[in-house]
Amino acid sequence: MENTLFDYSPIVGREPISWPGGARVAFYVGLNVEHFTIDHPSTSINEATATLVPDPLNYGWRDYGPRVGIWRVTDVLDRHGIRASVLLNADVCEQYPQIIEAGNARDWAWLAHGKNNSTLQAGVGDERAYLTEVVETIAKATGQRPRGWLGPALTETFQTPSLLAELGLDYVLDWTNDDQPYRLNVPGMLSVPYSLELNDLGIFTMQGKSGGDFVQMVTDQFDQLYAESAESGRVMALALHPFVIGQAFRAKYLDQALAYIAGHEGVWLTTSDEIAAHYASTTTGTTS
Repeated sequence: MENTLFDYSPIVGREPISWPGGARVAFYVGLNVEHFTIDHPSTSINEATATLVPDPLNYGWRDYGPRVGIWRVTDVLDRHGIRASVLLNADVCEQYPQIIEAGNARDWAWLAHGKNNSTLQAGVGDERAYLTEVVETIAKATGQRPRGWLGPALTETFQTPSLLAELGLDYVLDWTNDDQPYRLNVPGMLSVPYSLELNDLGIFTMQGKSGGDFVQMVTDQFDQLYAESAESGRVMALALHPFVIGQAFRAKYLDQALAYIAGHEGVWLTTSDEIAAHYASTTTGTTS
């Protein structure tokens, strides 16, 4: 089966992208704000107990995010004037309303990220009804209808982008295959860059890297994209999870990484919503 969702388009030779104010790199933080059910195996730091119900070891690790980690990360973002692009499970709206309140006070962008992170998109049954419930729940709780989507564990079905377009969304983050936005072969839908590699969950828990490694990876990514953006703008996404980067011994490394990026001229500190809207309004309707 061949991919018909989007066309191949090499980054060389494309129509140049210009960001507001002549910026070279559009930078956003994709902040995963998630709810995990207590009776279902999910992302784990220790697989030895991952199938147990309940699983205090792994559930407690994940639950550190909304209880403690997110507030520590929020302080760091505030320090550098960065508004989060929140990848929001709809269940968060009921479970942790204080997070919604804090995000609205900071004008965070709210993206739909499924109902919870214990349910993958490929197994939801009536997908149209499911997505409608997710989008409407987030819109009601935040006062802002989501414009973008990231599936739990970056999962979609072949119908997901079309169904999201019907619900008025403009873009997805699931296809992490580019450093620039591009148009899907679904009318009105974009793909906006996100990152599996520059992602605290993978860096710290799968690769076992240190805080210093994290800073080096973030700055190396930025330096390369900044150099390549002399002719055409680039997007840099930093994917964060409060139960990972929000641990006390890691927070200072996030602060160092963001200080490096925010300290450069020619950087647009923005949200994925604003990146998608600017790209859609300033480029042609081709898929390349």
